[in-house]
Amino acid sequence: MRNPLLAAALLATATAMPLAAQAQQRIIVEEGVTTGLAPGVGIITEEERPRFRQYIVEERVPSYAIESPVRVGTILPESGVTYYDVPQQYGATSYRYTVVNDRPILVEPRTRRVMQVID
Repeated sequence: MRNPLLAAALLATATAMPLAAQAQQRIIVEEGVTTGLAPGVGIITEEERPRFRQYIVEERVPSYAIESPVRVGTILPESGVTYYDVPQQYGATSYRYTVVNDRPILVEPRTRRVMQVID
């Protein structure tokens, strides 16, 4: 009876280890806020930010106003905000962009969580 329990425990440990390692790779702190995003993973790089801001201006993306400050981790309202695909030229990302309180941001579309503020 010990061998099946030991085998099950080893299998559970082996399955959980890659998940724990992945979670450890994805947490950084930016301006005192946990972003849940490792550097360079789906974000607009420092070098690309001016070009990306210019792209948003040229596209005439409207700015949405919300009462809370816009920062990494903010959850946007369920309605009233339109999200746009990030063009491939700025890197592959599953995030969308929009403009809130006159600040371009990247958003995780399923949770509506702000992942990057493009300043």
